[in-house]
Amino acid sequence: MTLESHLHHHPKDKIGRLKFVLVITGFGMVLEFAGGIISNSLALISDAGHMLTHLFALGMSYFAIKLSMRPLTKKRTYGFYRAEVLAAFINGIVLIFICGYIVYEAAVRFINPKEINMLQMLFVAATGLLINGISTSLLFRASQHDLNIRSAFLHEITDMVSSIAVLGAGLFIYFTGKHIADPLVSFFICALIVVWAARLLIESGNILLEATPKHLDIDEMTKTLKREIPDIHEVHHVHAWTIASSMYALTAHVVTDDCSISKANEILQRINALLKEKFHIAHTNIQFECKAK
Repeated sequence: MTLESHLHHHPKDKIGRLKFVLVITGFGMVLEFAGGIISNSLALISDAGHMLTHLFALGMSYFAIKLSMRPLTKKRTYGFYRAEVLAAFINGIVLIFICGYIVYEAAVRFINPKEINMLQMLFVAATGLLINGISTSLLFRASQHDLNIRSAFLHEITDMVSSIAVLGAGLFIYFTGKHIADPLVSFFICALIVVWAARLLIESGNILLEATPKHLDIDEMTKTLKREIPDIHEVHHVHAWTIASSMYALTAHVVTDDCSISKANEILQRINALLKEKFHIAHTNIQFECKAK
């Protein structure tokens, strides 16, 4: 099968959603940063920093999608599909660095709590939560089968949770007067960043290292091929990897009896159909070998 026959499409609706989320996320980031400075809330400033990384993530995702839509060339036979995986990996690294900044600022505030203008903090936090809620709902469906969009969606989830935490901290401070909640929420936001960033780095890193797709058991796949297609005697030299989100490739040597080209082609079609149906592998390169007599 050729790679061209399994293009990884990005519908216009998906790109349109990314554009809209980019705009409202940028607005929310500026609002939270300005609100954090005016109200003297580190939690808001931290959340604005988190939104900044998300804005970067969305920008990288959008750029990666544009690259992946470019046609294949003789020098880039896989096109630019890996651009989206690289973007996801970079997003994870950026999140780790932002986490370090948040921890430092939160530690300073934890030692020396500062007064906060509560009404301003609550208003900005509520607005940020609304923006994150809208963005999350827009990206949810598109994130199901696209690692790049999923990385942006995970950013949005952490943004929404952190916005809830900021709003909760604001209400707590308003009713109790204990400003220590502000840096504590910042620590919580940092914990969220680390968890999501680690998952993103592991998944995208495995793809960049061409690890076997996590859903694929090579031994089980080999047994299935031999069981379902009796003409196959042995399968070896198997290599499987992920090209991009939900796009898997496999090469293998298949041992059969000595047969005609037409018979080998029939076996190949059955192999490809089985791999696509049961293991979601649509791009294959199968080399036949004749069983020794």
